[in-house]
Amino acid sequence: MSTSVITASQRAGYRRARRRETASAYALLIPSFIGVGVFLLLPVAVVIVLSFFQWNLLSAPTFVGLDHYRDLFRDARLLNSLWVTAKFTLMAIPTSIALGLLLAIALNRKLPGTKMMRVLYVLPWVCAPLALGVVWRWIFDPSTGALNTILGRRIEWMSDPHLALPAVAFVSVWSTVGYISLFFLAGLQQIPEQVYEAARIDGAGPVRMLFSITIPLLMPTMFFVTVTSVISSFQVFDLVYGLTGSASGYPFGSTDVIAARIYQEAFVTNHIGAASAIAVCLFIVLVAITVIQQRFFSGKITYDMS
Repeated sequence: MSTSVITASQRAGYRRARRRETASAYALLIPSFIGVGVFLLLPVAVVIVLSFFQWNLLSAPTFVGLDHYRDLFRDARLLNSLWVTAKFTLMAIPTSIALGLLLAIALNRKLPGTKMMRVLYVLPWVCAPLALGVVWRWIFDPSTGALNTILGRRIEWMSDPHLALPAVAFVSVWSTVGYISLFFLAGLQQIPEQVYEAARIDGAGPVRMLFSITIPLLMPTMFFVTVTSVISSFQVFDLVYGLTGSASGYPFGSTDVIAARIYQEAFVTNHIGAASAIAVCLFIVLVAITVIQQRFFSGKITYDMS
C-alpha cells in the first residue's frame, strides 16, 4: 500500500496558488466595490453628515447638531407624510401581491398565448413611472378623461382628497402587479407536480391546495416580494408627481408622501439639512420594517420542495 506525502514545498505552493486566486478574485471585484462605494455608500455618508448642518445650497453650511432631528418630531407636515405613505403602502402592497399571485397561478397553467401575456403584463413596470403618471392623469381628467367618459359621470379623481390617494394606489398596483407575478410564476414552476398530485389523491380541492401547498412553498418568494415592494412604496415619488402635477401633496396634503416631503424640503425651500434628516429617518424606518418582516417570515420559509 502506497501513501502520498505532501512535502513542505508542496504546501507552500498550494498556499501561493490560493493567494493568487484570492487576489485575482478581489481584482475582479474592484470595479463593483468602486461602484458601491461611490454611488451608494458615499452618498449615504454625505446625507448623514448634511443632516447635522443648516445649508441652503448657497451660503456656507452651519453646524446645528441634532436640531433637525428634534424638529422632526414637532413637524406636523412630516407626520402627515408618514401617515399618507403608510396608508398608500397598506392600500397598494397587499392588493398587488394578492393579484400578482392569482395572475401567476393563471399564467402557470400554460394556456395558449401565455408567453405573450407575460410580456404584456410586465410592460407597465418597464415604463417610466413619471410617464405612466402623466398618462393616467389624462385618464382621470374630470372633463375629458377616458374613465369619466366610460362611466358617464363627472368624478374629481385627483381633486378630491378622499379619492386622490386611492387613485394613486390603483395606478401603482396596475403598474407593478405584472412584475410581481413573474416572481411568483418562477416560484410556482419550482414546486414539484408530484406534491399537487398527492394532494389531489387525498381529496384536496384548489382552495385547500392554494393555502396548504402553494402559499407555504412560495414563502421565500413572498418574503422577497414583500420586502422590495414595501421599500419601493416608501420611496414612491415620480408616479405621484406625474398624477398630481405637484410635489406639495395636492390636494390638501392627501398625496404628500414622504419622498415628496424630502423633495419639498431639499429643492423647494432649500432646507438641505432638514431634508437629509428626513432621509436618514426614512432609512431607519425601512431597516426596522425589513427586520420585522424578516422575523415574521423566518419561521415560515422552507426551501425543501421534495
